[in-house]
Amino acid sequence: MNTAANLPENIVLDEKAKLDFSQSMSYGDYLHLDAILSAQVPRSPDHNEMLFIVQHQTSELWMKLMLHELGAAIRCIASDELGTAFKMLARVSKIMEQLVHAWDVLATMTPPEYSAIRPYLASSSGFQSHQYRCIEFALGNKNAAMLKPHAHRPDLLAQVQAAFEAPSLYDESLRLLARRGLAVPASHTERDWTQPYQASAEVEQAWLVVYRNPKVHWDLYQLGEELTDLEDAFRLWRFRHVTTVERVIGFKRGTGGTGGVSYLRKMLDVVLFPEIWTLRTDL
Repeated sequence: MNTAANLPENIVLDEKAKLDFSQSMSYGDYLHLDAILSAQVPRSPDHNEMLFIVQHQTSELWMKLMLHELGAAIRCIASDELGTAFKMLARVSKIMEQLVHAWDVLATMTPPEYSAIRPYLASSSGFQSHQYRCIEFALGNKNAAMLKPHAHRPDLLAQVQAAFEAPSLYDESLRLLARRGLAVPASHTERDWTQPYQASAEVEQAWLVVYRNPKVHWDLYQLGEELTDLEDAFRLWRFRHVTTVERVIGFKRGTGGTGGVSYLRKMLDVVLFPEIWTLRTDL
């Protein structure tokens, strides 16, 4: 008998690892792996469709966690629990890094490979992701037209509508600055949250007070940098998105009806927390 060949089994036995799960919960049971791993149902006969499906399903799982953390961070900022909020925002930025690197995997799909599966996608598109739309709304990019793709699903529409009508992460951050005595105008602390955010010279001046004296306003200064990290990561995600789409389909229109690359390039110009960026020039 080859003792070395049996070493892994001996180690497992020596460690008294549990091996019988007929009467108790296993790893697969806890994670509902049967449901998750049976959710990949290719519609085409092409080998590469599995990559496309897994890429987008895993991204949706990361977005679910992102929404979990973003929502909690917004509530913490609203209740002045900044230490907890910072941990959550840092986690959101790390999740964004995961989503950025996910494009590297999808970029291994060549144009002929994508062309083989594209007819089977019909009009479905990531543009229609209700979770992504909730993230955009939570970060302040409000657009009423983006409610329409979810009108056929009242349950999803309710989630997206709630995010649309709620104060964004930046809205709550500015309300916090105002509570701390900084001169944030009422037009930016009590407004119609469904309207797109408009940059303000007065808001920039409030942030400049924080950034010019970080020792006095340390937690607000850290909040500003957490917001910077988050938008930085989000910009990278958008950039990798557009470059991957251009690499795979060129300038064809998107399956959801948008201009594809042309639409995504416009999204690169969206600034979520404008004064956080413009203040750097004035420091």
